Amino acid sequence: METETLFADEVIEKLVDERNLIVFNDDVNTFDFVIESLIKVCKHEPIQAEQCTYIIHFNGKCEVKSGSYDELASMCTALLERGISAEIH
Repeated sequence: METETLFADEVIEKLVDERNLIVFNDDVNTFDFVIESLIKVCKHEPIQAEQCTYIIHFNGKCEVKSGSYDELASMCTALLERGISAEIH
């Protein structure tokens, strides 16, 4: 019983620590630029970057990467420096 409680606590802690890097649609950046940025900054495969870019365009935003805040912070900053709207949630 105690082992189950410890495991549940570890899972909850991991879920709380997991964050998402979200990229938002804009009327400024081209598809090719966003795709290139996701490949370079987020280490996406080309098809993954293309799919995320279409989701961003049609849905207004997309969760492009998951991880800890520390893992995502530099990616978010790099996207912002490229003029791409991004946030960590």
